[in-house]
Amino acid sequence: MGLSQQKIAVICNYELLPERVGGMDYFYWLFDKKCKENNIEVDWFFPNKSNHGDYEKLTVFSSNYQNVENYFLQNHTSNRYSHVITHFIEICTPFFKKLKIVSNAKVIVIDHNPRPIDGYPFKKRIEKRVKGFLHSKYIDVFVGVSNYTVNELIKDFGSHIMHKTSTIYNGVIINDIKVREKRSVLNPTFMVASHLRQSKGIQDLIESVSLMSSELKSKFSVDIYGDGPFKNNLLEKVNQLNVQQNFSFKGSKSNLKEIFCNYDYMLQPTHMECFSLSILESLAANVPVITTNVGGNEEAVSNGENGFIYKAKEILELKTILEKVVSNEMSITINTRYLVENNFSLENMVENHFKLLS
Repeated sequence: MGLSQQKIAVICNYELLPERVGGMDYFYWLFDKKCKENNIEVDWFFPNKSNHGDYEKLTVFSSNYQNVENYFLQNHTSNRYSHVITHFIEICTPFFKKLKIVSNAKVIVIDHNPRPIDGYPFKKRIEKRVKGFLHSKYIDVFVGVSNYTVNELIKDFGSHIMHKTSTIYNGVIINDIKVREKRSVLNPTFMVASHLRQSKGIQDLIESVSLMSSELKSKFSVDIYGDGPFKNNLLEKVNQLNVQQNFSFKGSKSNLKEIFCNYDYMLQPTHMECFSLSILESLAANVPVITTNVGGNEEAVSNGENGFIYKAKEILELKTILEKVVSNEMSITINTRYLVENNFSLENMVENHFKLLS
């Protein structure tokens, strides 16, 4: 089947929310546009419908918050699709066998999922290996959003899938991100941009700051952008450790791409990550990142070059980095935007995903 004859289905367990427009939304819109420019029709399957942004231009089918995979199997499978692509869908489940029974489509799965810092429990590791043995044969291509993710895919489901794996990095829209022209050396400013849940490790940051000297604590504060189920826990910890003057919770903001440039460093003390779009957006704003050694973080942040890396959950190590940055013993001097421009643009991401259709 030639490119001009293709029709593809993209199945995404991703809720469409007007108040939360992120990198994946922009990717979906641009990928759809790229396909249409090449005479490829795309049917999109989401838990819900929305017309915000460019979703009004997409052909969207809603499962009405029911299981998206089951909805697709019950209503839309046929041999009309040349490819079926999944995002945020559990990998190596019976769904893929059922899909192959009713369709000759090439099946491509995109893995966006972070792994626990200490790995999965033994029972879950065995379950994943069994799933890989039973169901990986029904998946034609496994795509990880970082080299870390690809390695974890192989670890999860077995070395026999290695020949079917590839890395396609997430990307960001560079031109929409305002750039910090001059970074402050004295009294640097800090921000966090994160969903507020325990795995993001912001509690470690609060504890690290509490251990610093009163003199250094008086020289900086951290603005936290985001919301989530762990917010009250974080507020309690701030009060308990008496660091109210060092933390300001700003809530969720839709214009973060205009906000990054107001800061000198972004902090991301996460315990688990796959490949962070907020890290890329911060670097694109010429704002270095202080983050942990989990997931694909070290594929974007080089320690001492465009940010600082420390071991996840190591509160004293983070404290030392903050002390040295605040006291100007350490600093980042390069323009961190160049790396993102050359390697992690959304245009590159769209182009590499489009190549999967050839």
